[in-house]
Amino acid sequence: MGRRRRPGAAARHPREGGPGELSLPGQGAAMAGMALRMTQTLAPSPKAVVDIEGLSLTFQTNDGPVYALSNVDLRIAQGDFVSFIGPSGCGKTTLLRVIADLEKATSGKISVNGLSPQEARQKRAYGYVFQAPALYPWRTIERNVTLPLEIMGLPAAERKERARRYLDLVNLSGFERKFPWQLSGGMQQRASIARALCFEPDLLLMDEPFGALDEIVRDHLNEQLLGLWDKTGKTVVFVTHSIPEAVFLSTRIVVMSPRPGRIIDVIESHFPRGRGLDIRETPEFLKIAHRVREGLRAGHAYED
Repeated sequence: MGRRRRPGAAARHPREGGPGELSLPGQGAAMAGMALRMTQTLAPSPKAVVDIEGLSLTFQTNDGPVYALSNVDLRIAQGDFVSFIGPSGCGKTTLLRVIADLEKATSGKISVNGLSPQEARQKRAYGYVFQAPALYPWRTIERNVTLPLEIMGLPAAERKERARRYLDLVNLSGFERKFPWQLSGGMQQRASIARALCFEPDLLLMDEPFGALDEIVRDHLNEQLLGLWDKTGKTVVFVTHSIPEAVFLSTRIVVMSPRPGRIIDVIESHFPRGRGLDIRETPEFLKIAHRVREGLRAGHAYED
């Protein structure tokens, strides 16, 4: 399970480095061979899509300051699927909104694709999926999906082609002319994912998109989301309250403390990309889920 960080400690993506130990007499050749093998097998670190250093956010209210986030350090690499998990009000969604330039940090640094959040938003570097589908009831599914493209001024033919492509990707081919009220909640949320993908961002930000759905539908959409992530190679940042969902979906799980939100632990997961729901019964899955749960408990103890 590894050693857990003390609550409130900074958590950053581990960076790779070469061997640093001194060799003892007679070990030179062995150490040289080991160093050579390490040089041959270590790959370059993936590009940082999101880089956060010392980020804090305080809201000023009539009742005094509300400390939402405190000293957050996090690096999200290209192709990662990172989940934020923590108790209600811990700042998970607030951190996602800071990445999206919907909230401004009080202090600290943050970059998205090497740009400020504002510049990244202006360059449409990310798509955002909200807790509710937020589809316009008077527009067809196709016209809901193409709304961002209309705003961007893309030609009608290109808008239609992208809608076809991304609705097919989320298994909604044939529903282009339907209205949102004619689709189930899960289908509406898939349409909102297609809309977030249609202008082809590098980064997908998802704020508890399946939280309002029943467990069976949620499981099904989790499998579909993994397939979509595998096909597109996008970087995904996902907010959830569900431990099984976080462990099933993620390459890394960021465990947060109660407000002010701090990163308690960052847990890596190395499950195969084509995994199915049956992996949730494996010892490794249960081990990671236990570590997430213990981190959440430690956060509550820290609050007390």
